Amino acid sequence: MPTLSVFTDVPLAKNLESSLLKNYKQDNCPQKMFLAYRGRCQPWVSSVVHKIRLQIAQDPSLNHEYMPVMGMKSFIRASLELLFGKYSRVISENRVGGVHTVGDNGAFQLGAQFLKTWHGASQIVYIISSQNGECYWAKLMAAMKVSPISCLTFLPLTTYHRLYQSILFSFSFFLQSKQIFPFFDIPNQGLFTGDLEEDTKFLQYFVSGGFEFFCSQSLSKNFGIYDEGVGILVVVAFNNRLLLCALSQLMNFALALWLTPPTMGARIITTILCNPALQEAWKQNLKEVVENIMLMKEKVKEKLRLLGTPGSWNHITDQNGTHGYLGLNSQQVDYLVTKKHIHIPKNGRINFTCINACNIDYVTESVNEAVLFTKDSEK
Repeated sequence: MPTLSVFTDVPLAKNLESSLLKNYKQDNCPQKMFLAYRGRCQPWVSSVVHKIRLQIAQDPSLNHEYMPVMGMKSFIRASLELLFGKYSRVISENRVGGVHTVGDNGAFQLGAQFLKTWHGASQIVYIISSQNGECYWAKLMAAMKVSPISCLTFLPLTTYHRLYQSILFSFSFFLQSKQIFPFFDIPNQGLFTGDLEEDTKFLQYFVSGGFEFFCSQSLSKNFGIYDEGVGILVVVAFNNRLLLCALSQLMNFALALWLTPPTMGARIITTILCNPALQEAWKQNLKEVVENIMLMKEKVKEKLRLLGTPGSWNHITDQNGTHGYLGLNSQQVDYLVTKKHIHIPKNGRINFTCINACNIDYVTESVNEAVLFTKDSEK
């Protein structure tokens, strides 16, 4: 019997759990709170999803056969229409397509494999973080001005509205002049403003501007099916011939990566999107979620005002989406974590869905304390 293990030299991987969550779990304070992301809150699930999940489970006609490598065609079609609009020009011209992908990040893996093979000259990839403020754009533009031709850029959804309002035209012109290939990320369409079309309006700008691009479209969060991670890699090309060539190569990569994508989440989403009544009910669910988030942000801002907390807090309600910046400096964040046991990232960006009627007073009073404490220490 061999005594030397094949795994002898394999080190223990770094724990994927964030240090923030780890510190929260190790905190013994009974009042501890975790506001970084939804991990410690109950997941939101659209009321429509419950009914459709049960309906699909009881459908005797399903045979659970392998899907085509490209995935479920009806799901891809419905997803593209959700993203661009049913009568979008890019759809009618047959120069947009997609590949059904696995989980929230499958489209990134698939797109990266393709670009590594067929866009190999690009040695630089710019990742534009959704967790950076406005000043980040000036630094990014300065760095990209000295970048080589034909690099890549990855843009997440939460940056688009800042772009759309301020520098979208100049930024898109810059991308085009430098031949930079954009790779967009849309992880939660509808949960940003409550309006599905508004959340993706910027895409029409790039389509009409003659861009080719990839787009990762995740559809798990906005339907509340976190355990059925599903999405598509969207491809927009100059014409149908180029699109078909790109899709054929992507299917080869998909075949090697996962052979066939999961169908349960895709069936739920397709059933809802292809039924006008169900789609309208789902849209109303999204709108209610976003309205509740905005209402909570208003309450947080108002309570800080009533407490007399120094500074302006309008930025809380100026931000869209489930997450937003509290506008605290590093010293104030550290005070919240160490003194008040409220665990948030160093940049002060929290998930507002984790704030509720039971904890809002503690959160706002703690923020007030943190701000006053740092004001006093500056004297």
